[in-house]
Amino acid sequence: MSEADQDRTPASASEIDAQAADFLVRRANRPRWTEKDAAELEAWLSGSLAHQTAFWRLESVWERANRLDALRQLPARPTPTPALPRRRFLFLGLAASVAVVAIISVSTNILVTSPRITTYATPIGGRETIHLADGSQIDLNTDTVLRTRFQNGQRSAELVKGEALFQIKHDADHPFVVSAAGHTVTDLGTKFLVRDDGDRLKVALIEGSAELSTNSNSAQGKVAVLMPGDVAVATPKTLSVTRKTSAELHNDLSWNRGVLIFYRATLFDVAREYNRYNQRKIIIADDVAGARVINATLPSTDVAAFARMAKNFLGLNVEEHEREIVISR
Repeated sequence: MSEADQDRTPASASEIDAQAADFLVRRANRPRWTEKDAAELEAWLSGSLAHQTAFWRLESVWERANRLDALRQLPARPTPTPALPRRRFLFLGLAASVAVVAIISVSTNILVTSPRITTYATPIGGRETIHLADGSQIDLNTDTVLRTRFQNGQRSAELVKGEALFQIKHDADHPFVVSAAGHTVTDLGTKFLVRDDGDRLKVALIEGSAELSTNSNSAQGKVAVLMPGDVAVATPKTLSVTRKTSAELHNDLSWNRGVLIFYRATLFDVAREYNRYNQRKIIIADDVAGARVINATLPSTDVAAFARMAKNFLGLNVEEHEREIVISR
């Protein structure tokens, strides 16, 4: 392997595996393994995590093959074997090397083509931060289920329900794709928020850019390329994009700090949001109380704080029960 080949970024996982197999075959032929070879291997391994993973995986396959060979039962009475001509000896040695590489290739193919699917879930009121092997980070909000899938260099995630903040390590050759509620978000170098409310999907672009596409034939505008500040809302029939300031987006992410920030929000909206984070629900008993508008910053899982605010600052009637708090005028 030349230095130019080493410096070149591998086009695919299969090419990385081929390079790892080449190093293993060369190292197995120890009389010809030099300090230069060792230095080249060390530089290649330090080039990326993908190199290390491929080499360790194939090295494990190689070692298992050697152990199996050592465990083969020897004949009880070995019989002398006539010396083989040198050409035939070289041919068998080459055939053995090819066979080992073939075994490694088959084993690698099985491992590479088998997808790695991982499911993450948070309870009501819970949060979790996921650190992926590619350097990406995903923050899960309350009552969220997410599945990640990695296969042959392809990266994707499915937001089954809930809300997640994606901070994706961009790779132009292997874009990160998020599917949710029949829609698809493709990373173009991005930090973005995805929220599934059941009847609609909201995507807020914080940094970079992303492409949102809908699978619904009846949606108005099937594809939207989002830029920082864009907030897209997709339903089974529509796809619309509005703008928000950085301060408004900051407020949308306040759950990641354990608080909820409301600005000119009705009590109906505040209660609906609070109920996402708590088992004990808030019930707004009448339209007059529900129409009251507030500005407030409240702990996301402290229902009692919400009740005190409604009673002491809004002058509303508060009835506290075991599983719910009823607020009326």
